[in-house]
Amino acid sequence: MKIKYYKILLLLFVLSTNSIIAQESNTSFSGGEFTFSDVSGIGYEAGVTRRDPSDVIKVGETYYVYYTKIPDAQPKYWGAGYWGASVWCAKSEDEGFTWTEIGQMLDVGENGKWDSQAVFTPNIFFADGKYYLYYTGVKPTPGNPKGEFENNNISDITAIGVAVADSPTGPFKRINQEPILKVSVEPEKFDSYRVDDASLLYRNGLYWMYYKGRSLLGGQGGPAHTSMGVAYAKHPEGPYTKFGKEILERSHEVFIWPQGTGVGAFASLSETFEYAPDGVDFMSNKLNAKVKERAVAPGGFRPDITDPVVVGEGLKWGISMIPNKHECYLVRFELTSK
Repeated sequence: MKIKYYKILLLLFVLSTNSIIAQESNTSFSGGEFTFSDVSGIGYEAGVTRRDPSDVIKVGETYYVYYTKIPDAQPKYWGAGYWGASVWCAKSEDEGFTWTEIGQMLDVGENGKWDSQAVFTPNIFFADGKYYLYYTGVKPTPGNPKGEFENNNISDITAIGVAVADSPTGPFKRINQEPILKVSVEPEKFDSYRVDDASLLYRNGLYWMYYKGRSLLGGQGGPAHTSMGVAYAKHPEGPYTKFGKEILERSHEVFIWPQGTGVGAFASLSETFEYAPDGVDFMSNKLNAKVKERAVAPGGFRPDITDPVVVGEGLKWGISMIPNKHECYLVRFELTSK
């Protein structure tokens, strides 16, 4: 009972603090337009899938991005990370135009564990002198006689885990053998079937993990029923307390960043930029700034990941993907203000 009471007080503190910030802050953010350019090193490669890039960090004079890689892409799976995926990393010295692939940062977990089928959709965060690599994991379908993954929209749930290293290039070691964020047990919750795609902010003395969720009740309807949620922790490895409900609808890919004193987001399914002065209330602060051409599964260059800020400078460039059937690949984007 005391633990539950503490969690309630924690959430009330976060929301009340953010309400004050929202009342005192303004934003000139009105969205923008994406423009794209090819990159070398992690661009198109026949037979190979690179997808779902993380946010980009800068350490010294070097930029790093992490991504899902499937070395031997199989056409029937359309490049999805559930089959044969692991987490890789590349570095750049010229603001993301030319990349050198460093290698695999995280492979699948031990047999029988929650992440023994595939690990994918990574993101990165720096705190307390260490690099935290967040990732989504899935195990083979329970009860499948061949031990295969069915992606059956019922029992093939996902979870989010974290590994840690002293260097941006690893070696990364799992915090433990259990996930740090699981699906909700109540079927009606927006995240009872999938949690995925973690993106971190440090805000008001807490670590905010934004993630996407899908409900068991809407799982059969596919990604169109995906929404974004948020969870909070005092430490980057957790434990995380969920806000408890969706904060942005039609957000199949989680893409957030500090925008002024609030939080900017791109809702992929509606193809709109959105803004929340308090970091939570996107849906009553509808910006609805629609783009002509959207970035797919993007990650932005986020200086705040390695150097926390109170006021964010906004989004300028990053890495996104081209969904080229089963051979997905990565490109660079720039964001020009409207």
